[in-house]
Amino acid sequence: MEHLDVLIIGAGLSGISAAWHLQTECTGLSYAIVEGRERMGGTWDLFRYPGIRSDSDMYTLGYRFRPWRNAKAIADGPSIKAYIEDTAREFGIDRTIRYRHRLVRAEWSSALARWTVDLEVGADRTPLRLSCGFLYSCSGYYDYAQGYTPDWPDMATFAGRLVHPQHWPEHLDYRGKRVVVIGSGATAVTLVPAMANGDHAAAHVTMLQRSPTYIATLPSVDVVANALRRVLPATLAYTIARWKNVARSMLYYRIARTRPAAFKKVLRTKAKAQLGEHFPFDEHFSPRYQPWDERLCMVPDGDLFVALREQRASIVTDQIERFDATGIVLQSGAHLDADIIVAATGLRMSLLTGVTLVVDGSVVELGNAMIYKGMMLSGVPNMAAAVGYTNASWTLKCDLIAQHVCRLLNHMRARGYAQVTPRRDPTMTETPVFDFTSGYVQRARAQLPKQGDRAPWRLYQNYVKDLFSLRHGRVDDPALEFRAAPARSQPTLMATGRPT
Repeated sequence: MEHLDVLIIGAGLSGISAAWHLQTECTGLSYAIVEGRERMGGTWDLFRYPGIRSDSDMYTLGYRFRPWRNAKAIADGPSIKAYIEDTAREFGIDRTIRYRHRLVRAEWSSALARWTVDLEVGADRTPLRLSCGFLYSCSGYYDYAQGYTPDWPDMATFAGRLVHPQHWPEHLDYRGKRVVVIGSGATAVTLVPAMANGDHAAAHVTMLQRSPTYIATLPSVDVVANALRRVLPATLAYTIARWKNVARSMLYYRIARTRPAAFKKVLRTKAKAQLGEHFPFDEHFSPRYQPWDERLCMVPDGDLFVALREQRASIVTDQIERFDATGIVLQSGAHLDADIIVAATGLRMSLLTGVTLVVDGSVVELGNAMIYKGMMLSGVPNMAAAVGYTNASWTLKCDLIAQHVCRLLNHMRARGYAQVTPRRDPTMTETPVFDFTSGYVQRARAQLPKQGDRAPWRLYQNYVKDLFSLRHGRVDDPALEFRAAPARSQPTLMATGRPT
């Protein structure tokens, strides 16, 4: 049976980051990436719907070790996928990826100080078993197999096409069609202007929302970053732009949480100016919750507002009574005619989807675990998970986690440890790991790990705090239990610096 020191699960943004840090900062450790799909890219390969883009700027979503060099700061999905692929190829990481390898079970043995991992390979799901010293999940926090679609009354009676953005049909022709996009989150506000514009534009696009969402305009081009790149070396310009944008997002988030009335007023003023004085603003853009109780939606250059102002798209705030053959009947009695309905209704949150995790014979219930430093699970040895921020770019946190994992592995090698396990304080108060009121978070709350009421078990959603904790904080934390290799087991590279 093949043995690896570290097995990375997932070849998306965070998986490539984890691999770069391992081969750069933990020289001598063997690793591989297993990817259930046939291509790298993760989210940016899976989602193919029109206009797919990041709502975070690429100076913070990009890797700290490889500058983003494109002029556009708000990048489309194919550009982000190409950036991931180019990074993997430049550093030889692409050669370590094993595609169509889907993890189904991982069992830890303290007697052997290692994981035994069961995978299914290829279309015929051929069983494969290997072992590793450390398991590193970089597979995100949602179910790749299916998104969330409510069971609306009489859905089957609709004679048109009903699609979910997570499974966008490759050749869906919406040109000249009447389209209704159900939802008001990041996917919906991306789809509406994309489907309303261009040579293949729909006849009309209607965004049907149950309740309003906070939406902010973000420039697609970072003028300051592009100016810096013209006069400074690429890496220095990128670093300055990255910190500028980190500081900006942290400032905006703090204002939103501490002065919500002022923050809302700014959002309203800017949106009203783009929509025009005759637009029924309060009906469609006055959420019932406070800013950042749910994720703030970003629209580059106000493209959604432009489509609404020019009447190529419209917005309806109402609830669905039922479907019929020609569209949607609303609770108000109105009817939305549609040839295509897009259910942009969210994700299914799930850590380690479809994977059975076992520690010394006991199945791990993720909902009963507490998360340590936003990266490890209480009672689960030699495992980390890359989970990014909800209020900032995903990669910012994942890069920090990758650095801390490397520091932890090097600490273990230097001191002859083979096992590290976070042990929670039994007096610790539990709180939900995500404090969002969004539906996709609430639906998954029981299955997600908890956080504590204080460090190192509390998530702060703050890059500067995490920078000090993960990049510069102590590794031999009192909350961690370290053990040497069992005397009867063969030495491992992690414990001794020598290969198995």
